[in-house]
Amino acid sequence: MSVAERRPAGAGGAGTGGAWRVPGGDGGALPAGSGTGPLRGVRVAVKDNVAVAGQRVGAGVPAWLAGAPVEAASAPVLQALLDAGAHVRGIAHTDELAFSLTGVNAHHGTPPNPAAPGRVPGGSTSGPASAVAAGEADLGLGTDTAGSLRVPGSFCGLHAWRPTHGVVPLAGVLPLAPSFDTAGLLARDAALLARAAGVLLPPAAQQRPAALLRSRRLLGLAEPATARAVRGALDALAARLDVPVRDLEDGPAGGATADFTAGEVEAWTTAFRTVQAAEAWERHGGFVQAHPGALSAPVEARFRAGRDVSGAQLAAARAVVARTRARLDAVLGGGWLCLPSTATPAPPAGSTAEGFEAARAGTLRLSTLASQAGVPALGLPGARAEGLPVGLCVLAPRGQDRSLLGLLGEGAPPGG
Repeated sequence: MSVAERRPAGAGGAGTGGAWRVPGGDGGALPAGSGTGPLRGVRVAVKDNVAVAGQRVGAGVPAWLAGAPVEAASAPVLQALLDAGAHVRGIAHTDELAFSLTGVNAHHGTPPNPAAPGRVPGGSTSGPASAVAAGEADLGLGTDTAGSLRVPGSFCGLHAWRPTHGVVPLAGVLPLAPSFDTAGLLARDAALLARAAGVLLPPAAQQRPAALLRSRRLLGLAEPATARAVRGALDALAARLDVPVRDLEDGPAGGATADFTAGEVEAWTTAFRTVQAAEAWERHGGFVQAHPGALSAPVEARFRAGRDVSGAQLAAARAVVARTRARLDAVLGGGWLCLPSTATPAPPAGSTAEGFEAARAGTLRLSTLASQAGVPALGLPGARAEGLPVGLCVLAPRGQDRSLLGLLGEGAPPGG
């Protein structure tokens, strides 16, 4: 039976589903915490691409789950939270092989968005975001390759942290595109997110930004209502921190204070998608070929696009990624860059495939900047566009995660 034949009812294939694949065990108990520590009693919703001892990784695809082994140990990132006193509330759904940003899953349906009923929760950390926003869990553990924590954070009114690339171990986490993959957290409560992230980070001295940087180009990539809401949230954050807001300047591209050009944005978006697709195909192309019809058509198409990337195309795309990394490093030398977490609020759950893809493509122009540069990103909730949650995303220099998370104790607004 094909995916289309077994798709849940609902316009656009976005049928209603719950947040959980394993709410309370699947033939075995879920791991308990140490019972003591800074996260004692914290309930964690674990994305279904992270190893949980005694369970199988389902990755949002029934055919994957059917062939997955039972995990002998939890992923180190999860074990660190358990050692600090947290416990697994459940294993929560993800988009298929984590290769989406909407939260729609053709097999399990779409987890609800408690912050915007009738709209998608965002993905691919969709189940954890839904559970945390509903109060069914306190902390969401998920992954972010192209925005898969920051997007559901924006859509569901949650705090979202994507760490510096490589600072959080990814052993036991299913890869998608290792050049960009990270594991991070979602939470309603700012203090909890800071405390939980602190468990995962090495010690480091905190710094304050010299300024909060605003890019008219990047703000202009968002829909007007979203841009206005994010601009207001940025001004309010700057006032609370007592630091100036500085606009990147019009002028020749490439300078440390120059705003990004339209050409740069399109180049980094195309390069990211090329590298991501090539790496995703390298890791999962064998599964896609061996299981025809196991993935929905849009997700399978993303994987198959990687099959056709030539060595020359991949090398050229990696060169653009390297230039983007250097460009952002120069900008961040003058302050922390602030931009919309998403280009739009959460689309309606009944959107067409074309509507979902348009929203996804718009957001990728924004979200993939941090992914390519490997810098930490913090999504802050509280802004609203036409009554719907949208996030302000703040990027700091590589390795300054603890400094960035300091915003959570310095006036970050509460989650929705």
